[in-house]
Amino acid sequence: MTTGQKQRMIQEYVPGKQVTMAHILPNPQGGLHERLGIGGDGALGILTITPSEAAIIAADAAVKAGNIEIGFVDRFTGSLVLTGNVADVEAAVRAAVDTLVNILGFSAAEVTRS
Repeated sequence: MTTGQKQRMIQEYVPGKQVTMAHILPNPQGGLHERLGIGGDGALGILTITPSEAAIIAADAAVKAGNIEIGFVDRFTGSLVLTGNVADVEAAVRAAVDTLVNILGFSAAEVTRS
């Protein structure tokens, strides 16, 4: 490449079947619920899923697993946010991941908590 030429980079999206993040925030601070535009003040469960449409399946499994609310689900980005008490949110996140892994053959990141 000679001086002055611009280098072009192309990024491709290669779909796979995976849960790239499954994290539980047991006691979020700083008005996080309000900043996310969701109601409540309990724990948050956050998942990112590829392909993104599988977030719908994960949301269904999560709701069936515990007394939680769906704070946000986006079938275009694969983002899923759950709210409720800590035990129910944790059960819901684990149920969503288990459903995707055991029924649909996804690979998944470890469920984490901070």
